[in-house]
Amino acid sequence: MYRAQEVDDTQAPRLVGMVQQLAHQARLPMPRVYIVPNQTPNAFATGRNPEHAAVAATEGLLNLLDDEELAGVMAHELAHIKHRDILISSVVATVAGAISALASMIKWGLIFGVNRNGRDQGSNLGTLAMAIVAPLIALLLQMAISRSREFAADAEGARIAHNPLGLARALRKISQGVERAPMDASPAHQASAHLFIASPFRGRDMLALLSTHPKVEERIERLEQMARGER
Repeated sequence: MYRAQEVDDTQAPRLVGMVQQLAHQARLPMPRVYIVPNQTPNAFATGRNPEHAAVAATEGLLNLLDDEELAGVMAHELAHIKHRDILISSVVATVAGAISALASMIKWGLIFGVNRNGRDQGSNLGTLAMAIVAPLIALLLQMAISRSREFAADAEGARIAHNPLGLARALRKISQGVERAPMDASPAHQASAHLFIASPFRGRDMLALLSTHPKVEERIERLEQMARGER
């Protein structure tokens, strides 16, 4: 989807060498490393488990960050791999999708009068209300779980890289960089936006209201508290 190209230490020595060192510090197998030909600064991890994982960084990210900041970002992605967050998010998304599909079937069945005899109208209205509300509840649950996993990956990534402030600076730069060069909000990009370290869309867009990511300012504050020994 993102036309990512796998690279090795001869093609991208800075990135691959950094990931190799961080994976060793995290006691993880070396993941496959990809570069995405996109100027929106961002990164993501994918794979069902640490033995079958990959990390990817955009060209925009590599051009924007210094080594400490880039190490913080890649350590964050390795933390997702270590916590098996890709598998967790996939399960949560599947359950949320199933709830939405079931609710849709119930809603349209009631609207088109599966029960046409006029009995139990109050029960039908209650069921219809739940069918409308259930997908929203599922979405909110998915967002809450995703945001909690981002906070956990920030903390673990800071420990892996031994530098909370490097990741804090990176998040600030990424947020500013996305405002300058956001990713286009195609349906495919919207569906995979939760994988990235930060939302790839502008903060003022409606999509930001439904973001699976916590506010960058709150993430930075937590990392700064961690650097001060408050967490």
